[in-house]
Amino acid sequence: MENIDWKSMSFGYKKTDYNVRCYYRNGAWGEIEVSSSEHIQLHIAATAIHYGQEAFEGLKAFMGQDGKIRVFRWKENAARMKRSAEGILMAEVPEELFGRAMEKAILLNKRFVPPYGTGASLYIRPLLLGTGAEVGVKPADEYLFMIFVTPVGPYFKEGFAPVDMLITPGIDRAAPLGTGHIKVGGNYAGSLTALKLAHDKGYASALFLDAKEKKYLDEAGPANLFGIKNNTFITPASPSILPSITNKSLQEIAMSMGMKVEVRPVPLEELSTFEEAGACGTAAVISPINRVVNDDTGELIEFCKDGKPGPISVKLYEKLIAIQTGDAPDDFGWVNMIG
Repeated sequence: MENIDWKSMSFGYKKTDYNVRCYYRNGAWGEIEVSSSEHIQLHIAATAIHYGQEAFEGLKAFMGQDGKIRVFRWKENAARMKRSAEGILMAEVPEELFGRAMEKAILLNKRFVPPYGTGASLYIRPLLLGTGAEVGVKPADEYLFMIFVTPVGPYFKEGFAPVDMLITPGIDRAAPLGTGHIKVGGNYAGSLTALKLAHDKGYASALFLDAKEKKYLDEAGPANLFGIKNNTFITPASPSILPSITNKSLQEIAMSMGMKVEVRPVPLEELSTFEEAGACGTAAVISPINRVVNDDTGELIEFCKDGKPGPISVKLYEKLIAIQTGDAPDDFGWVNMIG
């Protein structure tokens, strides 16, 4: 195995040894198969590539100081993938199959789990594809469920450091009654133009407003948004927001710290009243927001005037990471040992 600089890893794909696959045919899931190939064979009329029958998940495994591998809240990911499958009429992956496939993928690639203390983790990508051939617009009768893994560093190159975001009122990520609340590829395709616009202007990510009225805060690029004020953790509620497992975890940690939690529509004008703001998700964990600029009006809102994350964001981040790596007691029952 080549010498890997674990501490300098970015959030990107790196080849590992194996992935695992399972096919749904004739109304039933088959056996888990192991492959060393980085490619899949798809029929030219597969519904995944014509009609967007595709869903995925993202979760992480961590090496603890005790040498044990820990996976964070995988059953929440399995449940969310089932909701995604239901939302676009795909065969649902049973939790038991999800768990077995995930554990096998991790153990087959154990040498790629980054060492404790490097700040890197093993990213786990479950994927569900419609593989059956259809030319008419209807669900497939065959599906592929697979999991591959890859070691990753921070999602944003800044790591746990404040980033700038651009509000893009002229571009919507998802329709209010569409697929924004499930984890399907089309939502991310719909966000790419806004993300490129933000990157081209020097921002780390885009911040979306609600697609209907442009009055409320929605997603923070590929992550959820949260704000802190008056000892309260506030996160937007919207039918087009993907429920983040990280966000859900931060809410529980906040309550354990004696904070209030509010999940509700958040008007755009309230953003300037937050003492701290951040984006949160599996990939980013927490990305504190330094400043937000509205691409339409030019309005600037600053949160980190000293260039450092706010104190509550720091506490939330450190507590969550400590639970994930085994450095703090798992009082919530979120962590599963692998192997």
